[in-house]
Amino acid sequence: MRVIFMGTPEFSVPVLDALVEAGHEVVAVYCQPPRRAGRGKKERPTPVQARAEELGLEVRHPVSLKGEAEQAAFAALEADVAVVVAYGLILPQAILDAPGRGCLNIHASLLPRWRGAAPIHRAIMAGDRETGVCIMQMEAGLDTGPVLLRKATTISARETTGELHDRLSEMGAQAIVEALERLDDLTPEVQPDAGVIYAEKIDKSEARVDWTRSAAEVDAHIRGLSPFPGAWCEVNGERIKLLASTVAEGHGAPGEVLDDVLTVACGEGAVRLLRLQRAGKGAQDAETFLRGMSIPAGVRL
Repeated sequence: MRVIFMGTPEFSVPVLDALVEAGHEVVAVYCQPPRRAGRGKKERPTPVQARAEELGLEVRHPVSLKGEAEQAAFAALEADVAVVVAYGLILPQAILDAPGRGCLNIHASLLPRWRGAAPIHRAIMAGDRETGVCIMQMEAGLDTGPVLLRKATTISARETTGELHDRLSEMGAQAIVEALERLDDLTPEVQPDAGVIYAEKIDKSEARVDWTRSAAEVDAHIRGLSPFPGAWCEVNGERIKLLASTVAEGHGAPGEVLDDVLTVACGEGAVRLLRLQRAGKGAQDAETFLRGMSIPAGVRL
């Protein structure tokens, strides 16, 4: 098929690779414009742009798709389908209507649960035991279109958002290739009104750990915000990122360190901190971290 690919971050790259490997003709790649980053504030291409250029594909990064000229350029590609995954722009109706078979979105949740910007973070933070990917026919609403294909997976007890992100990216790549192969045989499934939950964008103000919550909730909070933006607490006035944890045995005042291996009391139960990071330093496992910063039993986080 003639495919327009629309994506921006690392999550989208395996999908682009899978489409090319499956033999589809990717006629253009749309992504967000390069951003200035680093000490020199040089323009840095997005992961999708960098990969597309390696593959020798045409890259376009318009600031908006609302103008008639951009919409005409999109339609002129005469694509059979557009594949959209974490692109970052709202698609006007003229864009949605341009490809012969419409626009297909890869969404990292089991719709209608976790529509919106941060479905992977929110699933782990909510303590969900299952998630997955959906191939959805796009329409004007936010993740409201009918689902063509869904694939489910279990969220493991210690899985972080970073780890689940990588698994769902690969799942999405496999699912879209299957969906395009079976497109004529798939029956669109209208999303039910029941069970709709929105995955609001993660705000950094959410990241501070509330030790008065239960151990299960604190653990889900830490894993759900790892690696970005990273849950955090303060130790003697220094902010420490908490990047991995597990529910543990123990009781005490919320935030109290219970032993010499960083088991911390919560409002109910306790968690053991497994991976931490000081400002300006790399992430470390708990044993290595404690060699450089003493946090004895009795300290309150």
